Amino acid sequence: MEITFELGYALDTFYFLICGALVMWMAAGFAMLEAGLVRAKNTTEILTKNVALFAIACTMYMICGYGIMYGGGDWGPFLSGIMGDGATGVAEDPATYAPSADFFFQVVFVATAMSIVSGAVAERMKLWAFLAFAVVMTGFIYPMEGAWTWGGEAVFGMYTLGDLGFSDFAGSGIVHMAGAAAALAGVLVLGARKGKYTADGKVNAIPGANLPLATLGTFILWMGWFGFNGGSVLATATVESANSVAIVFMNTNAAAAGGAIAALIVARILFGKADLTMVLNGALAGLVAITAEPSTPTPLQATLFGGLGGILVVLSIVALDKVKIDDPVGAISVHGVVGLLGLILVPFTNDGSSITGQLIGAATIFVWVFVVSLIVWLVIKAVMGVRVSEEEEFDGVDMSECGLEAYPDFTSGRS
Repeated sequence: MEITFELGYALDTFYFLICGALVMWMAAGFAMLEAGLVRAKNTTEILTKNVALFAIACTMYMICGYGIMYGGGDWGPFLSGIMGDGATGVAEDPATYAPSADFFFQVVFVATAMSIVSGAVAERMKLWAFLAFAVVMTGFIYPMEGAWTWGGEAVFGMYTLGDLGFSDFAGSGIVHMAGAAAALAGVLVLGARKGKYTADGKVNAIPGANLPLATLGTFILWMGWFGFNGGSVLATATVESANSVAIVFMNTNAAAAGGAIAALIVARILFGKADLTMVLNGALAGLVAITAEPSTPTPLQATLFGGLGGILVVLSIVALDKVKIDDPVGAISVHGVVGLLGLILVPFTNDGSSITGQLIGAATIFVWVFVVSLIVWLVIKAVMGVRVSEEEEFDGVDMSECGLEAYPDFTSGRS
């Protein structure tokens, strides 16, 4: 019995850590996707943001975020072991895993939420203003809404979302919609890029500098998503959990495929061309749509859910441009609009949830993250400013913010 316990504990912990590493690899996917979809003159800065935000997320979640989200401020055995008092955090239930593995898996989710913000505010935000927001987002804003959802705490002491029928398996709302809500607040405070919209309402396309890089980033994210959703099963050492993991992997892949195909078809109908950027965002939208519940749909249902996400993301990107919300990479549409869709789809295959509960949960997450983020953005704007000067935006933020060009051999020098 002792051997069985130790083997199950070791397998579940190892699986958790590997899935966490896959989610960490998504940071590279976001970096490559965003670097490919911005102009060459802004590449170094967007890469700097992605590396720095990951480091900030890991540090802030260790300092305060994890305790807020899962302990109401009580650090529990995890930090006790880190602080060196000898606590191991080994539980008696063989279905559990090392608390440090749980922290590692959770912290990469925090970084994912913050990465969503990075792309939406690209090409015109001050680097240090963005990093200041990252400190608050990863250390307080995200952990608070996480405590009300995955942490099981009552919202401001009033009601528990789980008791209302709210369910979000791997974070369509908790991670993706939350990141998009913070991004939307930032974009509204920041404003659109110069030249994106004309006075007469025309939308000028600003193409990215490196679509091969954006495509690579999408495939990295697609791969990392198996850890994102698969790891959320939380175990793999039993027949039941292993079968659940396999279903989640299968449905995650099916939804991504459905999203890419649907976006390709819709783009062809609307624009008369096979728009690669829409296909990439369609695949990501399919992944976001299935993230709220990848364990209960059939493969065909997962494909259809992903397809709905692929259709919606194209329509959303077009609609946001019409109202002059400038999102260079489509992050608000992919993660926010489709994140809401993912939550709404859960009750169609999961009897433990309800439409009412999903809508209340979605509203709670969005209102909290959007309102607090808007306040933080406005405070940062008042203290240090959030937007670079017109001249710096015209020349590109690489030189003004980082002093380096990403492609020095392929850009003309300035006298």
